[in-house]
Amino acid sequence: MQASKTKLQEIIEGTKQYVIPLFQRPYSWEKSQWDLLWNDIIELYDSENSYPHFLGSIVTMQTNSVPEGVTKYLLIDGQQRLTTIFILLAVLRNKANQLDKAQISAEINERFLVNKYAQNDDYYKLQPTQRDRKQFHNIIQLESSDSKIDKGINGCYLFFEKKLRQRKNLDIQKVQNIICSSLIVVRILLEQDDNPYLVFESLNAKGKPLTQADLIRNYFFMQINPQEQDSIYENYWFPMQEILKDNLTKFIRHYVTKSGLVVKENEIYFAIKDRIDKGDTINHIKDVALFAKYYAKFINPELEANNHVKKYLIRINRLDINSAYPFLLNCYHDWQTQKISEAEFIDICRVIENYILRRFVCNVQTRGLNQIFALLYSQVTKEINLKPISFLDQLKLTLQTQNYPQDFEFKEKIKEVKLYGSSNRKEKARLILESIEESFGHKEEVFLENLSIEHIMPQRLNDWWKSHLEEEYEITHELLLHSLGNLTLTGYNSELSNDTFINKQKELNNSHLEINKYFKEINNWRREDIEKRAEKLADICLQIWSYFGDLSLKTEQNKIVKGSRPKFLRFFDEEYAVKSWRDVLENTLNIIIDDLESEKFDHIVEQFPRFLAKDQQNLRYTRQLKNGVFVEVNLSAKDIYSFCQKIIETCDLSSEDWQVETVN
Repeated sequence: MQASKTKLQEIIEGTKQYVIPLFQRPYSWEKSQWDLLWNDIIELYDSENSYPHFLGSIVTMQTNSVPEGVTKYLLIDGQQRLTTIFILLAVLRNKANQLDKAQISAEINERFLVNKYAQNDDYYKLQPTQRDRKQFHNIIQLESSDSKIDKGINGCYLFFEKKLRQRKNLDIQKVQNIICSSLIVVRILLEQDDNPYLVFESLNAKGKPLTQADLIRNYFFMQINPQEQDSIYENYWFPMQEILKDNLTKFIRHYVTKSGLVVKENEIYFAIKDRIDKGDTINHIKDVALFAKYYAKFINPELEANNHVKKYLIRINRLDINSAYPFLLNCYHDWQTQKISEAEFIDICRVIENYILRRFVCNVQTRGLNQIFALLYSQVTKEINLKPISFLDQLKLTLQTQNYPQDFEFKEKIKEVKLYGSSNRKEKARLILESIEESFGHKEEVFLENLSIEHIMPQRLNDWWKSHLEEEYEITHELLLHSLGNLTLTGYNSELSNDTFINKQKELNNSHLEINKYFKEINNWRREDIEKRAEKLADICLQIWSYFGDLSLKTEQNKIVKGSRPKFLRFFDEEYAVKSWRDVLENTLNIIIDDLESEKFDHIVEQFPRFLAKDQQNLRYTRQLKNGVFVEVNLSAKDIYSFCQKIIETCDLSSEDWQVETVN
């Protein structure tokens, strides 16, 4: 990066062209900015001492323009002020021509506005975005603007034209000299290895943020012959930009990643720039545009014409697993090019759903998923080329080695996991409940779209429920409220609310859903009832998302908490010796206190008032944590383990961050 203070004349003089990237906003300066610039120029004009005036920064990057073109610079920052200066110079040129000062008019035009001997678009020193281009070209070519509209580029021209009319005796040559010699800018010239994204981001922290896709688009088009740019843009880039909108940068990252290269968010520009430099730019754009059409169906499955495939794209979309998109882009392309069948692609989607949902239920960390899915397609493809096995079977074997939860763990966790909370967690809960309902095999299609999740034991307990749940109602409520056993689907959510179980049962008995027929024979809804239903639903989930790996490769099952004694707590790669489950609870919370801001821990206290309190009298048998908060320890080993799991989920930590080693 080269930065220097320079006169504006050095910026605009000479055979060159500044290209305003397509990503930039259209010209947007208005009267307030024009007034400020004009007043600064007049102040310099009227002053006896011609002190330089700082105009701002101009950030450019030289492009690899086509051989026959003029030297081109991508105008990364400063487009508004530089466009305004060119328009003002055009007004001065036209005014000089009206005053029969042909030499001044010609000098302004040929030194500062145009590249006299260049052809086509290279003729202009400044090339605005497509939206502004026609208006700007008319101003440069003609003596006045082509419209009386007082906004944008035409408005800028009319503003300065009016100012010159008001100052009849203004010396045109002097004004030109002030613009060229007394207006100072800091010129920042980026080199090929500089990151224009980071530069622009730091210069425009308060403005509309620039995306990596914006820079990539303009790097693409700087490599294309100007005569082809418009057609390529209209046929490939613009449709892709319209269909993906704010997802364009994320798509390009996934597009690059699908080849097995894990790309950081701030390195997307360089990753695809390397590809462009090594190949045919136009074919690259066409390929990107093709995969963009696939990607659009991932983020909006309604665009998929095949109803069978659409169903599974919708399910994957609801799981919010876009880290899998690089892998699925390759698989979707294989389907589109007939390398695999429709049925095979659907089976692949089902395997990915199974893998992701089991990991979600078991709270397996998501940090490694980007790496897993970036390499997955190449790993599977390599293996099937070396041995006689299908793509699908090899996919299952590969994923089985990547923290794929086994049946025992999946069944235990799905009975306890918090399924209701943030919008994403709530959507996963709906998917699980709807899948259970569909598993009953209705002879007629069941429409589930208008149903909502109902808590049988309500989110707020009234006196009836406190009495019904008996002595340990607070523990039951805080541990099992959002668990699978306490959730169902209904169209009467608002009517049921926190009504008694007896009244809820009457409404649920009228339901046409198979999942609600369970309640016909139930007389109470206490902890043991919730846990019994959870057991039944967990068995159904094991059938829906059955273990797809090689059973002979299964590792030793997790030890059951009940009847075991903890030996070590492992948290954040640190090991803590413990003698009891109470020690596990106390250590877990103290470590979290060190890691969390006090406000966040206060939120945990509010969520679990039966377990945590600032007043010791609100609990029964307690230990005091390092921040003064008291924790209830008169709990079973199972309840302590469940409570710790709830805390880990609330803190957005994974099962790998928190583990307990036990002995019998």
